This record gives sequence, structure tokens and C-alpha cells, in this order.
Amino acid sequence: MSLYSARASTSAGIELMGHEILVLGMSPRWRGPLAIGRAVMRDAIDAAPVRALMERLGVGTSADVVAVLAKAQASRTGLVRGRRHTMDEDSDLAATRHARAFIRGVLAGLVGTTELFVSGGAEHQGPDGGGPVAMIARRRAGVSET
Repeated sequence: MSLYSARASTSAGIELMGHEILVLGMSPRWRGPLAIGRAVMRDAIDAAPVRALMERLGVGTSADVVAVLAKAQASRTGLVRGRRHTMDEDSDLAATRHARAFIRGVLAGLVGTTELFVSGGAEHQGPDGGGPVAMIARRRAGVSET
């Protein structure tokens, strides 16, 4: 579980009837109003990399959040920073739903919106219990590129 990519994220499921591939990235030559950046949360409450990502994108000062995409799952150890978590199987909900809701709440509190996407099944897409976050921001009108 220690092997993962800090740049790639995948989703697959029986509900998908075809193949869909989406590649997002930035070129140093890009001059449009949108920018994308990435971070990796080391666990479900790791806000520091997301705050740093927001700062790099200028969120709150010169840019606004357009989209947040993340992967999440409960830590296999049952712990977050040495303390027990309760993102376990329930009689009517899978653990992945608890983890996605938890991380969605953490991210919503940071970016100030609930309009974000958190996908489960983050194995090898971040540290155990953590995962990748991509953020798209739009430069505010009248704000020049730095």
C-alpha cells in the first residue's frame, strides 16, 4: 500500500458501460483564466496540502474554486493519526460512503463550497486513508497572471 501515484487517479465500476478517459493538466504556456493544481492528503484530516494548493492557485485572493476532485477511503488500519475512526461498514452503508462523506466535509470546510466530487476506492492513489485532490480555479476578472 506504500506505492501510489501523486499525479494519477482512476475510477472503474460495473455501472460504466464504456471507457472514458479524462486528462487534466497545465502547460507553462497556458494563458487562459483556468488553472489546475494537485495535492495529496496523507490522511482524512490532512488539510495542509489542500491549503497550500489553494494558495498556489490564488484561491481567496485572485481566484475562485471552480471544481474539486478527490479520491478517498477509510484507512485499512482503522486509525487516523493513531486514533480510532468510525468509517466502518454499517448495516446500510459501505465504509467507502462514510469516508467519502467525511473527506467531502473536510474539503467543503476548506474551500467554502459543497460542490465537489469525492470518489471512493483510493487504493494506490494516495497513502492508506489519504488520497489525491485536484482543484480547478478561475482567475477573477481584472486579475493579471503572475
